[in-house]
Amino acid sequence: MTITLQFLGAARQVTGSKHLLTVNDKRILLDCGMVQGPRRIADKLNAHLPLEPSQVDAVVLSHAHIDHSGSLPRLVKLGFGGTIHSTHATKDLCEILLADSANIQASDARYLRKRGRDFEPAYEFADVEQTLKQMKGAPYHEQVEVCKGVKATFLDAGHIIGSAQIILDVDDGETSLRIAFTGDLGRKGIPILRDPDPMPECDVLITESTYGDRLHPDRGEIQEQVNRLLKEPSLQKGRILIPAFSVGRTQNILWYLGNLIQAGLLDPLPIFVDSPLSMKATAIVAKHRDLFDDEMKAAIDSGRDPFYFKGVNIVKDVTESKALNNVRRGIIISASGMCEGGRILHHLERTVGRPEDTVLIVGFQAQGTLGRKLLEGYEYVKIYGERHRVRCQVRHINGLSAHADYSEMLGHLKPIAKTTKRVFVVHGEEDPAMKFADHLTDAGFKNVEVPLFREQFQLA
Repeated sequence: MTITLQFLGAARQVTGSKHLLTVNDKRILLDCGMVQGPRRIADKLNAHLPLEPSQVDAVVLSHAHIDHSGSLPRLVKLGFGGTIHSTHATKDLCEILLADSANIQASDARYLRKRGRDFEPAYEFADVEQTLKQMKGAPYHEQVEVCKGVKATFLDAGHIIGSAQIILDVDDGETSLRIAFTGDLGRKGIPILRDPDPMPECDVLITESTYGDRLHPDRGEIQEQVNRLLKEPSLQKGRILIPAFSVGRTQNILWYLGNLIQAGLLDPLPIFVDSPLSMKATAIVAKHRDLFDDEMKAAIDSGRDPFYFKGVNIVKDVTESKALNNVRRGIIISASGMCEGGRILHHLERTVGRPEDTVLIVGFQAQGTLGRKLLEGYEYVKIYGERHRVRCQVRHINGLSAHADYSEMLGHLKPIAKTTKRVFVVHGEEDPAMKFADHLTDAGFKNVEVPLFREQFQLA
């Protein structure tokens, strides 16, 4: 048996997750995510996939976030005709996330062409429809055949609804090998979701490292941090703009805000959720109640609506979104989370120049993204190709991340350190990835590698 593993994305960077497993003559792609970052670079990478799609036999998808799933329609458009395996909830989320991605690309193309810039979308809605036809959902903990000699099992990753750790069992009758992929690993005790399932013993481990060099505050501190920040006098003068991913982050923010208001710790503020995708995603999250943790189930059983409480306004159409230009006090939650597309850009055009307004960053911002530039204190940023001076306040709450920090990841993985023969550290910028590799080595793991883009390794 010949088994190789090649890293075609999220190698010493966070976005564009793609890992190609070749077993004899079968090629299996773990994730097929879009690259997010500076538009000119990202558009080129998303248009030209680093593999021949028609030669891929199957895809196994860890979860629905666009940096893991967003290039699936491009793969299909360029000739991939195999099955895409995922959990049922991930399949449901992909239906709205991939359609939204196609719509954003089409909208951006129209907007940019009006400004004299050429932009060709990576795919259209018809490609999304075909992609969904090729998706096959599966429950957690049930083994499914990916191709001859390769079976996959999904374990709960606790990152977003439907997110999975992927366990691949490879067996050709003579040689057997177990490969485990963390996907994006969630945190114990975060709102809404169940804790991640334990990672079973494996021969080869592929692990994310987004926060491989950082620690998060605990949950109690997060609630207090949100409360304290929203009460700061400097934030009382204008509006607060929160860029947030439609799946996971938006629901968590609403949960925390609802807790503070219910406890009387925060005066009710008008809260606007300006993302049709967030509304659809919240409906899908609610549909999969069996995946909630006990706290969330108890809140619902008590009659509380954790997402649509008093003061929350759902922005339904473009006219209502444009009307938010007149809102000078309140909280606007809008996508995308890294400020690389969607309605958040239109709100930022008006907010970045106002000293009384605040942009509140609540999640990881990849290198080169607009969100990262705001976080790093750039004096000027470009929005839709036009230069804007940043005069607004930019604040950051890190603990809301749905990614485990390095201590949480080590706690999750350390039980399998002695039996794991090889480790590959991915989905982290170079410094965090290298530092997490050191942490893994110190924890007893052997043969820990931080692969480069396109680097290939022989496993058997």
